[in-house]
Amino acid sequence: MSIILEAIRQIFKSPITLKYPFEKTDVPKDFRGRPVWNMQKCVGCGLCSRVCPSGAIEMIGKGLKAEIKHYVDRCIFCGQCSESCPRNAITMTDEFEHAGYDREKMIYEYRRES
Repeated sequence: MSIILEAIRQIFKSPITLKYPFEKTDVPKDFRGRPVWNMQKCVGCGLCSRVCPSGAIEMIGKGLKAEIKHYVDRCIFCGQCSESCPRNAITMTDEFEHAGYDREKMIYEYRRES
């Protein structure tokens, strides 16, 4: 009998969960989303690509002529690249919705403005 009463009580309560794609919540402080490079600060040392545990960062060239390719489909969003950057050129954003069908759209390229 108590199960039936509990079921009736639960029918009139509002749900606790969010209806995700339609209702969104703010991300918590210090959330590690997609890393973004500020090429004005970047000196092309390549440390970010060397410390990346998943190999998601490719450095093409060296120094001020360096270009960076970030493969989001490989990234584990650990933040190691941001922590190890000596110039603080990498920041972690709050972007987390990266699913898709085309892998070419999951590659972000960063170049220095000429």
